[in-house]
Amino acid sequence: MTALAAGYLLIGENRVQEVVAKAEALESIPHETHFIGHLQANKINQLLGHISCLQTLDSTDLARKLDERLDARDGRLDVMIQVNVSGEQTKSGVPPDRALELLDSIGHYERLTVRGFMTIGLNSPDISAVRAGYRTLATLSEAAIADRIPGAERATELSMGMSGDFVEAIAEGATVVRLGSAVFGERPAVT
Repeated sequence: MTALAAGYLLIGENRVQEVVAKAEALESIPHETHFIGHLQANKINQLLGHISCLQTLDSTDLARKLDERLDARDGRLDVMIQVNVSGEQTKSGVPPDRALELLDSIGHYERLTVRGFMTIGLNSPDISAVRAGYRTLATLSEAAIADRIPGAERATELSMGMSGDFVEAIAEGATVVRLGSAVFGERPAVT
């Protein structure tokens, strides 16, 4: 509420239960909520209606399920394609060499609008390696537009960078950065 009152009108949440728990308290305050966590198909219905963008779309199967549920609600949803530029097994996302294929297939779903690409940077103290991953995402975005892949003309956002590396992400072309711990402090450990 404090962040919204200060004029920060875009909120990112990575847990469905937190989106749902906060929705009623925030409904009278102008803002956008993006979901930035991995979405399990069995939680789609809980999330729809509470978010304006899913930043973590990483498969045609999830796109199909979202489109079907949105069709039943006569709804629409902005999405970003999550790309695993680091290749780390602990991270979700489509591999870079399949990202444009996924963009092309999502173009067939009328209820989804691709707004761009998202990644979580390499977990490394080597800033040049982290930046190389961000550069990969920016290059994918440019290739999608140059190749005129359906939907690419609206896929102009690059969501990359978090509290520890947002400066590098911005230098590589980020248009959205995720600053949770820099703004709100570290998340308390769950016991």
